Amino acid sequence: MASALRQRFLGDTSRDASSDNDRNESPSPAVAKVQEGQGDEYNIIPRDALKTLRKKAKGRRPWRRYVSTFSLGGVFALVAAAFFSTPKGSLDKLVSYAGLEGMSLDSIMDVLPAGLIRDVSALQSAEKEAVNYDSFAVGLQAQSEGIKAKYPVIMIPGVISTGLESWGTEESSRQYFRKRLWGSWSMMRALVLDKPNWKRHVMLDKDTGLDPPGIKLRAAQGFDAADFFITGYWIWNKILENLATIGYDPTNAFTAAYDWRLTYLNLETRDQYFTRLKAHIETAKQVSGLKTVLLSHSMGSQVLYYFMHWVEAEGYGDGGPSWIEDHVDSWINISGCMLGALKDLPAVLSGEMRDTAQLNAFAVYGLEKFLSRQERAQIFRAMPGISSMLPIGGDAVWGNAEGAPDDHANQSTTFGKFISFKPLDNTTTRHNLTVTSSIPFLHDNVEDWYTKSVKRSYSQGIARSRRKVEANQLIPRKWMNPLETRLPIAPNMKIYCFYGIGKPTERAYFYREDIDPATNLTTLTIDTTVSSADGLIDRGVVMGEGDGTVNLLSTGYMCNQGWKIPRYNPANISVISYEMPHEPERFNPRGGPNTADHVDILGRSSLNDLILRVAGGKGERIEETIFSRIKEYSAKVRIPVEDDADEENTDPAASIDDDDAHSLMGNVKSFVGDLSEKQAATVEQAREFLRRKSAQAGGALEHAKDYVKEKGENMIHDAREAIHEAREAL
Repeated sequence: MASALRQRFLGDTSRDASSDNDRNESPSPAVAKVQEGQGDEYNIIPRDALKTLRKKAKGRRPWRRYVSTFSLGGVFALVAAAFFSTPKGSLDKLVSYAGLEGMSLDSIMDVLPAGLIRDVSALQSAEKEAVNYDSFAVGLQAQSEGIKAKYPVIMIPGVISTGLESWGTEESSRQYFRKRLWGSWSMMRALVLDKPNWKRHVMLDKDTGLDPPGIKLRAAQGFDAADFFITGYWIWNKILENLATIGYDPTNAFTAAYDWRLTYLNLETRDQYFTRLKAHIETAKQVSGLKTVLLSHSMGSQVLYYFMHWVEAEGYGDGGPSWIEDHVDSWINISGCMLGALKDLPAVLSGEMRDTAQLNAFAVYGLEKFLSRQERAQIFRAMPGISSMLPIGGDAVWGNAEGAPDDHANQSTTFGKFISFKPLDNTTTRHNLTVTSSIPFLHDNVEDWYTKSVKRSYSQGIARSRRKVEANQLIPRKWMNPLETRLPIAPNMKIYCFYGIGKPTERAYFYREDIDPATNLTTLTIDTTVSSADGLIDRGVVMGEGDGTVNLLSTGYMCNQGWKIPRYNPANISVISYEMPHEPERFNPRGGPNTADHVDILGRSSLNDLILRVAGGKGERIEETIFSRIKEYSAKVRIPVEDDADEENTDPAASIDDDDAHSLMGNVKSFVGDLSEKQAATVEQAREFLRRKSAQAGGALEHAKDYVKEKGENMIHDAREAIHEAREAL
């Protein structure tokens, strides 16, 4: 049966593969030999009728073949859906119901067109080769040059690249126990078949920013946490392969995975992430006698920069002002979004970005039906950790309506117009927004709980004087912002900035206001009808320079200019930049060994070579390598090298804004606690806290009064004593 079907559909399969018919043409059936004594019956058909039949057959044959192919595809889809379903034995029932229990895979392969089979096989082979390209090759080359493991290595992954496992035991979570609901096929299965429950698991509580009641999702640990996103899609695996080749293993290398959904404060509150990271670095030095090399990628660079402040701060890591100098040899900053990622804002504003805006109409329809942009925005907002990547620096960095540092001559629009609006009708239109004005616009169009969470956790401003920078060292929400705080006093530490260039990256957006017919409310969406002849604007997205995800100003400014300014780098730490042009292989789905894509760069051969040299103690041989115009752009950024005299002469306590005071008050609350239950202990803690924070306490005292008054008259006496002690300390 199988061979007969093969003969009928494929013809003589013994021929050389090079002579196979193209899969777009129907292969001619082979002529079967007629046994002696047998014959065929023929009907006589007029010539004109024969021509008509041939025309119909010619037009019908490919269509029939497509129908059969898509029918088989439908069968495969049913089987796949059954495979992912939960009840045991469902697949057997489906096969029995469909009458497929007697059909083998060989039978199905027999009836598929030869060209299609050949193309699928070639694609699978190419994918395997792409995954395995140059495995261990960089490490073997470094090994031959005498490079071997020296410093302990700790890797801090970027956003979304760490898998998240379910550890909940409530009824809704039991089916997912210890399965990854982010970063695995289990995620895909849950998203398709159990979307409401999946959303409940991945979205954090709106009030606390922590786990919702009954839900417990935790970051996977170990090298498995970030080596692959899903099977076959590597992230850190190639770096691990090459590190292993020169002598690294779990005793001297570690992946510091974290739950990227959490704000940085809550990373410590819930998971004690920074405490554990500090302990691991200290243990590495105790065991090896050497400082550590820290690798960070994307958002991981912001997390690490925050850690450098947390670990030395009194009342937090308590490591003292020399901890980084004593424990860290080098920081390898890979594609770090030090000034944020512009695409983060439209993601939380409307659930969109370039990837969704540039889909075709059919794909958009399918995506909206499956996971609408309102749902996507809802999910992004309920992961407040990613909002740390809202753009930093405002108009001084990103430009305004008059121009931007990275504008090109004669381009059709300036990058400084970050969000431009198309009129809803012919009479009204919104004002276009810069990056500075887009932040309050975002908060005006989202829920209050999101705004409160972001304002309490992050800051996007600029400190233009050394005095202001030093004052900000005491405010945790500013620790992720390199334009408001400084590098540690660690003159012997080295910083290496390795990042990609030359891949179009979203830089600004065109929006429109739509009326939702269901609610009659105005909604915001990227205006995909706007494009430009020069290619600068593509379906409502204005393209600039970068690595495909993070703009060049974010990856390059601090490394090439910001950390050359003394107030941001008072210890004059060495900062070396090494740019990597995007030179992808044409037919490689991940770009090959010379890609500069934001994620795929982790498999780039030259990046792996540089990492091995730093880890092996040969980093001093790395020289600055610049291909882009980042030096020119950086010079146009409106951040002065010299300290601003007015800001320098301003009393830091008097310059505390409401958000800073709120941040300090949050710390006061954490020490005071519930006075009605622990009055004596918390009052003493408040006294000590206010003594330590005397430089900033002035602005917080009035807030402390208001807060304590709300607790009731029975606490006023103790609160007054605490305030009296604080005033004496000041």
